[in-house]
Amino acid sequence: MMDTISQSVSEPNKTFDKQEGSWGAVLAMSLGAFALVASEFMPVSLLTPIAANLHISEGQAGQAISVSGAFAVLTSLFISSLTKGINRKTLLLSLIGMMIISGTVVSLAPTYIIFMLGRAMIGVVIGGFWSMSAATAMRLVEDHHVPRALAILNGGNALATVIAAPAGSFLGGLIGWRGAFFCVVPVAVIVFVWQLISLPSMPSERNRQSASVFALLTRPIVRVGMIAVSLFFMGQFTLFTYVRPFLEDVAHVDVRTLSLILLLMGISGFVGTVLIGSALKKSVYPVLISIPLLMALLAFGLLVLGKWIIVSAVILTIWGLFATSAPVGWWSWLARTLPRDAEAGGGLMVAVVQFAITLGATCGGILFDGIGYQATFAASAVVLLVAAWLAFATMRLAHSR
Repeated sequence: MMDTISQSVSEPNKTFDKQEGSWGAVLAMSLGAFALVASEFMPVSLLTPIAANLHISEGQAGQAISVSGAFAVLTSLFISSLTKGINRKTLLLSLIGMMIISGTVVSLAPTYIIFMLGRAMIGVVIGGFWSMSAATAMRLVEDHHVPRALAILNGGNALATVIAAPAGSFLGGLIGWRGAFFCVVPVAVIVFVWQLISLPSMPSERNRQSASVFALLTRPIVRVGMIAVSLFFMGQFTLFTYVRPFLEDVAHVDVRTLSLILLLMGISGFVGTVLIGSALKKSVYPVLISIPLLMALLAFGLLVLGKWIIVSAVILTIWGLFATSAPVGWWSWLARTLPRDAEAGGGLMVAVVQFAITLGATCGGILFDGIGYQATFAASAVVLLVAAWLAFATMRLAHSR
């Protein structure tokens, strides 16, 4: 009886929290995603000056991305179980604080080891932040607004994807690679203050049983869904990783045209994250099935017609529209499928996605070097078709429950 009374008292408070100022917190999370993704991919355009200054090879400098990815996977798998009992607002603020420290350490690093330590710290932030993103969105807004909140949150990700590499290159030439890295620190400080003000207290739901990351895989719908999302990202990055050499060697574009095409991809991706929220309101499965199908067709289109620059530019712009917005669909699927285990599910999805991206890039590279772009793009299309079929299978499992 007391539990019923307690629940009836807490539910209005929960609704009140969601209605009062929660969209400000969502925007703060979006800015945090922007700063985080900018930090993650900043080394891409700064490898040469980093290597020269730290007296290392460019390959060693490139490991700055690998180490952050590795720590992101480890963190995403275990953060939910290791932080039980910690208020989620406190945990998010701690992660943003670690981002500030990481940016400072990297920008001031006197040696390669200290530099990699700072990059490992940003990996922890990546794994923790994205693992909790869906669960946090579910606690900030009402259920029917969750897809929109996730779209706004991923909008920060898309925006950073557009400008991180060119901004890093520009700032590196202007104020040096250390100054470029440090530019993220003031943004992270703003995020910290904004989240401190806007995020409501979110006590850890430790009093109820929550599945572990690995226990979730015993559920058929989770198991099939995670395989589907992994194949989607694997298929995407099998092709996307090698877009530049394809455009330079096959379509024969110059550097300015290449930059324009990549910019168009980024802009269309940002537009996609804005538009996809409305498409997800009724059902996520048509989106999850249709996007990999369409991207498979685009991959075949590049394979057949990619020699023409204008055709390649149009196809890749459409590719960016779908590829960048697709994660919003999968995060919405997670929120609807695992409303009670969104944190553990988020950790599992982050680990699966990071692994799939690495596997896709590796397999695509082997095919690209060994056979040619035709094999790489064909493999991407086939994997995306299988991802669409598994998304359909996931829908069947959901409807049979």
